[in-house]
Amino acid sequence: MKKMRILSAAMFGCVSSLAMAQTAVGTSSVTMYGLVDVGVNRVTGTPAGAVTNITSGNMEGSRFGFKGNEDLGGGYRAIFTLESRFEADTGSVSNRPVSGGRLPDRLSTASSLGLPTALQPAVSAVAAQLGASVGVNLGSNIFDRQVFAELVTPFGAFTAGRQYTPGYQASTAFDVMKTQSSLALGQLVAIPASFDIRVSNSLQYGLKLNGLTATAMYAAGEIAGRANAGRLLGFMAMYQGNGYSFGGGYNTRNNELGEKSLTSAILGATVDVGPGTLTGQFTTIKDDNPTGMSGISAALAGNPATAPVAGLVQNAFIQGFRQDARLFQVGYRITSGVHTVAVAYNSMNDKRPFNADRVSYGAAYTYALSKRTDLNAVFTHLNNKNTSQDLLGGNGFLGGVAAKPGQDVNSLALAIRHRF
Repeated sequence: MKKMRILSAAMFGCVSSLAMAQTAVGTSSVTMYGLVDVGVNRVTGTPAGAVTNITSGNMEGSRFGFKGNEDLGGGYRAIFTLESRFEADTGSVSNRPVSGGRLPDRLSTASSLGLPTALQPAVSAVAAQLGASVGVNLGSNIFDRQVFAELVTPFGAFTAGRQYTPGYQASTAFDVMKTQSSLALGQLVAIPASFDIRVSNSLQYGLKLNGLTATAMYAAGEIAGRANAGRLLGFMAMYQGNGYSFGGGYNTRNNELGEKSLTSAILGATVDVGPGTLTGQFTTIKDDNPTGMSGISAALAGNPATAPVAGLVQNAFIQGFRQDARLFQVGYRITSGVHTVAVAYNSMNDKRPFNADRVSYGAAYTYALSKRTDLNAVFTHLNNKNTSQDLLGGNGFLGGVAAKPGQDVNSLALAIRHRF
């Protein structure tokens, strides 16, 4: 422990010395930053009933990172960002939902997938395999949130690394909660995931011109022998005027076979109305070739008991995980002094035969103790309809799966957030 303390002190000293030395010449700087968000979250409708937990990431995911900035002269700058997540309640860098690796019944029961009930053992085996990947940063990557280098020029910015996708940036801009808390629109589409939030191995070009902001991204899947496999393309354009904004974004990703997979298109706008801001967003989600399904048949073929039905079961899961949905949010936010209040109504219209529609609505209140620290309270009610089985989480953690299809869910979070 003593050696660890000495090493930590030495590392901190090196970073501090570097920042001071570079700042002294006025050409570059390195800054450490972060955010700690922790509180109490109570959610009803889980497989274990009402659950109360200490949770990290209620409003925003807890994180720390380093940013560097060097002025190269002539309008050129070099920038880097290294950003890591952490769980303020446990100290871990990953988390799983309260429902664990459970999938919704419509994706884990033979009858819901259109298969004979006799095939339930094979379906359960596949569902367990797929459910093992449900969570946040389960690979415990150090800089899971962001890691990139950027060259800013008079003609725009060029960025390479792991970063937010253009579609997600557009969704964030027109979400009244800025994707924060259980009241965010994205809470309706957690399992299966309907947004590519971040992507690795990406190249992005960005431009800011007067009130216009635009980006275009290419991300390589880097799967040997398949140039288009895992590839993501995205773009975003937004215009900020006096008291209003509008714009949109688009992401499309290929699966591991190179087939067009998850595609999201976002349109949104904001306008100042009275003392606050009215926001609206409409999003379409389409996925005819879900990612991660191609290995199901091979896994089942290794077992003599399931080998004869391997192809049949794989096709059923592909059908089940396909997505075709319309998302909508309308919200209003008011800030007055140290008080901020936001209300939102979210809906998802599922166009598939499952008809897993869902609606959520609620309110959020923030009290600013200072410029860096605030207290937050968020209440959200979720109405699962038909086969929908969504469970509310927070910005930094997945909600998971409710106890049964059609189960209504309530979430109340009380948290403190500090930025440094």
